[in-house]
Amino acid sequence: MDKFTTLSGVAAPLPIVNVDTDMIIPKDYLKTIKRTGLGKGLFAEMRYNEDGSENPDFVLNKPAYRNSKILVAGDNFGCGSSREHAPWALLDFGIRCVISTSFADIFYNNCFKNGILPIVVSQEDLDKLMDDAERGSNATLTVDLESQEIKGPDGGSVKFDIDAFKKHCLLNGLDDIGLTMAKSAKIDTFESQLAENRPWA
Repeated sequence: MDKFTTLSGVAAPLPIVNVDTDMIIPKDYLKTIKRTGLGKGLFAEMRYNEDGSENPDFVLNKPAYRNSKILVAGDNFGCGSSREHAPWALLDFGIRCVISTSFADIFYNNCFKNGILPIVVSQEDLDKLMDDAERGSNATLTVDLESQEIKGPDGGSVKFDIDAFKKHCLLNGLDDIGLTMAKSAKIDTFESQLAENRPWA
């Protein structure tokens, strides 16, 4: 998993509440267990018209937001079914950070396991960040995980809280497998001692 330290870029505004995981990645794209290639299906029902052409009105199809790495979204983002394909699709598109006033619990935890930083802010702070995001390529946000701060284009900043363990994992690029591998020396020692003390096991 890639480390998350500091992220700067144009943020895409998505002022919609209750964006569920089926909106993030529709069920038609759930036939694969691969983490790659899902970016094309991100927000597919909003991004594409019925004939498969792009919907020019959808934010991620607008020139300023095609390469967005940050998403500023409405309340209760990631609700609905607990599909891990949702953070996979965001990551494959290039989004490493989602900012909202609240997230569904399972989606929130899945983000951390896949290298995405979900940030919870107050409604007042979200309104400020949404305003920044709506300015397009003229404004960029910088997310600094170490200092737990979002810096706006005009010098303003928003502080955010995060669980210390989740922060440690993101800063060091540790998913569940990485956390296990970090203890490989202790595991090897245990297995060696086990083989000596219980050779029949």
